[in-house]
Amino acid sequence: MQTEIIIAGFGGQGILFAGQVLAYAAMDAGMEVTWFPSYGPEMRGGTANCTVILSDQEIGSPLVKHPQALIAMNAPSLDKFEPLVRPGGVVVVNASLAHRGIERTDVKGIEIPANHIAEELGDRRLANMVAVGAMLTLLPVLEMDQVKQALRDHLPERRRNLLEPNMRALDAGAAYAREHAVLSS
Repeated sequence: MQTEIIIAGFGGQGILFAGQVLAYAAMDAGMEVTWFPSYGPEMRGGTANCTVILSDQEIGSPLVKHPQALIAMNAPSLDKFEPLVRPGGVVVVNASLAHRGIERTDVKGIEIPANHIAEELGDRRLANMVAVGAMLTLLPVLEMDQVKQALRDHLPERRRNLLEPNMRALDAGAAYAREHAVLSS
């Protein structure tokens, strides 16, 4: 089984970090993994996205045309990548920054106010993990405990103060998705 995920937004939203956490969790679980970042030259505010592929077999290419899942952290990312998600896939939209909903009716989806939830948790930088928690609820390719362990094992020392908040953000995103997800028709 191979699962392809695109996480997209703008620089400063933790897009690449969210992909790394998923990649580390899968790698630690013995899966084959690719993590392929793409970003503009700007430090913050430019486009950023990454592709994560998780598989129980060797991965032929890190390139993805039709991902099984999309996390769109802003409107331009939703516009660009929503049409590419394969039918039956998963779309997670940060409703705090995307000013439209999911237009596809052939996917599972959640429009989650990730920034708002992160602010309620005390740190707007947690929006990425809120979205990851929501995605893992709709697409359980990894156990939440595996992702939390990856955070414990791979979070840089300078960011250790964010370990528990990141775990709470994962749980908050998962709880929101369980309550509000829209399943495909």
